[in-house]
Amino acid sequence: MEPPVTQPGPDPSDDLLRQGEALPEDTVSLGRRLREPRTIVSIVLPLVIVALAARTIGIQFKDLISGFEQSNKLLLLVALLVFYVGFPLRGYRWARILSATRFRLGTRDATEILFLSWLVNCLVPAKLGDVYRAYLLKLNSPRSSLSRTFGTVFIERLLDIFAIAVLGLAAGFWSFRDGFPDTIKWVVGLGIAVVILLLLGLLTLRNFGRGLLVRFHVPHRFVELYDKFEEGVFGAIGTRQLPPLLVLTALVWATEGFRLFFVIQALGYPDVEMGLSGAFFVALIGSLLTAVPLSPAGLGTVELGVTFVLTQAYHIAPGEAATIVVVDRLISVFSIIVFGGILYVVSGKRRGAGLAPGSGPVDEAPALAT
Repeated sequence: MEPPVTQPGPDPSDDLLRQGEALPEDTVSLGRRLREPRTIVSIVLPLVIVALAARTIGIQFKDLISGFEQSNKLLLLVALLVFYVGFPLRGYRWARILSATRFRLGTRDATEILFLSWLVNCLVPAKLGDVYRAYLLKLNSPRSSLSRTFGTVFIERLLDIFAIAVLGLAAGFWSFRDGFPDTIKWVVGLGIAVVILLLLGLLTLRNFGRGLLVRFHVPHRFVELYDKFEEGVFGAIGTRQLPPLLVLTALVWATEGFRLFFVIQALGYPDVEMGLSGAFFVALIGSLLTAVPLSPAGLGTVELGVTFVLTQAYHIAPGEAATIVVVDRLISVFSIIVFGGILYVVSGKRRGAGLAPGSGPVDEAPALAT
């Protein structure tokens, strides 16, 4: 049995921050959000647009069904398993980031909470899953700080975008080593711009964030909340913490590239020759497009964007490209809705059942429990 975690003394700012740390359940209620007209429109409208686009370029539904029926089901299973390897990696990474803010969370608890947040992101727009993740941690560990947790999610998102840009550019340069097609040169420019903007944004936040709040006489309560948020952001990117996080992030996004690679191999189209670097490049473009918060999991945006890249950059027939996209999205989105829905029903985390023994705030950043 693990020894009990030494609990720190009361935070003198707790009373000051109590109102700012409150997050009403209605704000993150999945059932309520699914009934909102905005959510319904964000699901229906992209589906209509995708259907119209498919009809315009001559994609037949029967071709999608035929492609799936003729696929290698064993390789599709491999693609599914590779994709799900990414979740414990994500959970372990989040646990490491939280440990840098003096909060101990086991990999199992972190993965469960994170997977539930992905379910929310697959069902409702505006990346509400990120808010839901912080809410679940607060619900199961009342002494956790919402603003600090938001900071850990924020830095995790920055690591993801940075990795997508860097790995995507590397895969793209290798895949198109004879020269980038004109149709996707904008993707390269976007990737370079993202990396530059991320670095500038972090430098600005680190050096001027708090000072700007004080200069403009923002109420002290919000400055305290910002301090906790900043701790969540920068606590994990010190010289000791950052290298392991970068390795974990690269492994996480490698699972995305391998997933698409095995999907393409499973479909077995003889005229599709993308290679592993091409699969990585396209998969990371799709992941970047999911960041568009207008629809759940980038619905519509991802399908149209990835199909465009497959047809224009790799000269894949529209029907084959659409089949690749649909099968890949069945794994990366629909399977999360299925498995996440089961977890949502049985998980005690959404009812505040608590975390594993040994979890919670600590005086000093501990070694991680796995």
